[in-house]
Amino acid sequence: MKMDKIKKFSFKNDYSEGAHPNILNRLVETNLLQAEGYGEDYFSNKARKKIHEVLESSNPDIHFVTGGTQANLIIISSLLRPHESVISATTGHINVHEAGAIEATGHKVCVIDTDDGKLTTKHIQEVINVHEDEHMVKPKLVYISNSTELGTRYTKEELKDISDYCKMNNLYFFLDGARLGSAVASSNLELRDLIELVDVFYIGGTKNGALIGEAIVINNDKLKDDFRYLMKQRGALLAKGRIIGIQFLELFTDNLFIELAKKANSAATRLVDGIIKNNYDFLATPETNLIFPIFPNDVIEKLSAEFDFYVIEKINDSTSAVRLVTSWATKNEDIDRFINLLSVN
Repeated sequence: MKMDKIKKFSFKNDYSEGAHPNILNRLVETNLLQAEGYGEDYFSNKARKKIHEVLESSNPDIHFVTGGTQANLIIISSLLRPHESVISATTGHINVHEAGAIEATGHKVCVIDTDDGKLTTKHIQEVINVHEDEHMVKPKLVYISNSTELGTRYTKEELKDISDYCKMNNLYFFLDGARLGSAVASSNLELRDLIELVDVFYIGGTKNGALIGEAIVINNDKLKDDFRYLMKQRGALLAKGRIIGIQFLELFTDNLFIELAKKANSAATRLVDGIIKNNYDFLATPETNLIFPIFPNDVIEKLSAEFDFYVIEKINDSTSAVRLVTSWATKNEDIDRFINLLSVN
């Protein structure tokens, strides 16, 4: 059946495309092979081994789930006691884009405004200072995403500051890695660094070349017990767990995971360069594949005729900030077409 031609190119997200061909080919090649269920199959185990090699440690427990929201609610609800809460930037994904999933598990999200979407130890301390006694929830877990919802990313030194603070103050440290590939590919941080820096993190596949899937990595031995029970209770223990295992096996073969992230970042850099040449500014400093240029509203209207993207914030009566996201599959010709249309305004 012939598909209707898509008239607009989408910069709405980095998961509009399907999956990298290596993943699709591997899924087809292994389709009729029988395998154990619930993530205990040969492919998932081999994928875990590959990730352990990249992390340079066999200690972490690795679990595969379908998506970021599912990963966040399972991790956070498993770490916290009933009266404990999680600290997040106001822009954090768990606060804005998950339909109250964390609150639905019975845990309050304590938020604080930041300039760039990134938490600092000062922010964390401010939240803790407000929660003085048993008449309020007790902050116990620090949540960050890397890269953030504003496309900014943490350096290794910034993460170490938070990590040291959490250890000194008996707090858990959790890193949402939905776009971790993009963050790692654009900074001095490496995946193996996270072993010592955070208690739990996850490696995002959905937004970096996989059809679906995130890999939860539990570093803190105290948090490992019964995690598969919690996955099952939340509907995350898939009978055909091989489907995610195979994808991560491919992503962590021949450095594909980082190479795809580099492609997404490179596409964003090309887009940023063209926007800067046209003398437009940004809501947040562009650092990854998620950028927020500020355009006049009439320019946004013209661009919207040929491209899909989100208008996310009114700056003043005549200008607004938009969100543009590139992926591993974004083509230069689509970026250049966007810039050319921008140039004629």
